[in-house]
Amino acid sequence: MSNAATTPVLLVIGEQIARYGFPNGHPFGPDRHEAFLRELQSRGLDQRVIRGAPREATREELESFHQPEYIDLVQSRSVSGLGFLDAGDTPAWKGVFEAASHVVGATLNAVDAVMAGRVRRAFIPIAGLHHASRTSAAGFCVFNDCGVAIEQLRRQHGLKRIAYVDIDAHHGDGVFYGFESDPDLLFADLHEDGRHLYPGTGNSEETGSGPARGTKLNIPLPPGAGDAEFHAAWSRVEEYVEAGRPEFILLQCGADSVEGDPLTHLAFSEAAHAHAAARLCAIADRLGHGRVVAMGGGGYNRRNLARAWSGVVQSLVDS
Repeated sequence: MSNAATTPVLLVIGEQIARYGFPNGHPFGPDRHEAFLRELQSRGLDQRVIRGAPREATREELESFHQPEYIDLVQSRSVSGLGFLDAGDTPAWKGVFEAASHVVGATLNAVDAVMAGRVRRAFIPIAGLHHASRTSAAGFCVFNDCGVAIEQLRRQHGLKRIAYVDIDAHHGDGVFYGFESDPDLLFADLHEDGRHLYPGTGNSEETGSGPARGTKLNIPLPPGAGDAEFHAAWSRVEEYVEAGRPEFILLQCGADSVEGDPLTHLAFSEAAHAHAAARLCAIADRLGHGRVVAMGGGGYNRRNLARAWSGVVQSLVDS
């Protein structure tokens, strides 16, 4: 795009989303935000982006994806700080509703800034909570900011064709099943084979249902798959996304697919994440709109997430 040198990249950060983390040594701890920022600053990338702040999503925005009864549950358990928000993976804590709502608002702020033309791309480190379903938390994810963003891109901005690309080691089941029968939601997901890893979904035969049958792309990879396997699968993702001609691209770039994560078994280098971001930006530019928003997602080795996400920001800035 001709304005590439002048239109900036937005980084949405702040203590409101840094607080989205589980206590008592939980892998998804609240220190992940700071680990990323330290690496970003060490590379000087903080000087090459503009910073934006999170905001709390409104009830109406949350209800565009989530059922009201589930939102009520999160609110009540956020006050008590007791119990779980699902069958036992996602504990409540005091203030969880506000923290999770700010994650959604952060992603919506990024999407709105791109749609308004104030920025070309955006990145939110604590975001991409892709497991939460319309009716429940799941896998450390309370509200699904990805799903809300897709709904809001349609309701508020009038878009139809949106691409969601996910390279987190875990299958983005909350997004997949939330839009399983929607033929206009392009869904491409590289992940560790569900026979070996939570949530156990995302086999290659899962291509959508009803009017969307055959429109989704799930690519499970075996434990230990590295960059060679990533690039072989990624070529299929690129072909799929470009052929679908989306009006907006969302990238969930979970760093738990990088080698050495304590919860997963893939072995990508952090360069895979930078490559994915750069190539999606190139597709968005060829399609004439340039719209890419990347969300951090998972990742429980702090060094890995810091390096992989900084690489994504580098690609967004350089693209």
